[in-house]
Parts: sequence; structure tokens; C-alpha cells
Amino acid sequence: MNKEEMVLNAFKKAGKPLRPGDVAKMTGLDSKEVSKIIKKLKDEGKLIVPKRCYYSLP
Repeated sequence: MNKEEMVLNAFKKAGKPLRPGDVAKMTGLDSKEVSKIIKKLKDEGKLIVPKRCYYSLP
């Protein structure tokens, strides 16, 4: 499983909007790396921003 899949799986498991720090704790990845991955996934339309600083699956 690649890091993008790990991040997406964290959102699937949580079932609610998460902050990048929450995803970092859940995946064990570095928070800076998680922020980069989240930005990329958001740009690809795989994540949305329901409220400031939170991300979720569309």
C-alpha cells in the first residue's frame, strides 16, 4: 500500500473530517508528508475541505 492509499484509508476508517495531524497519528507518517499528500489528493479531487483545516472524502 502506498502512502496516498494509507491517507485515504485513514479517512475511510474515521468516517468524519480529519485534520492532517490526526491522519499523521493514524498512519504513523510524518505530519509534513501527510500535509503534502493531502494537498495532492485535494488537487486531484479525492479529498474535499468541509471546513477550515479539516479534510474529508467527497
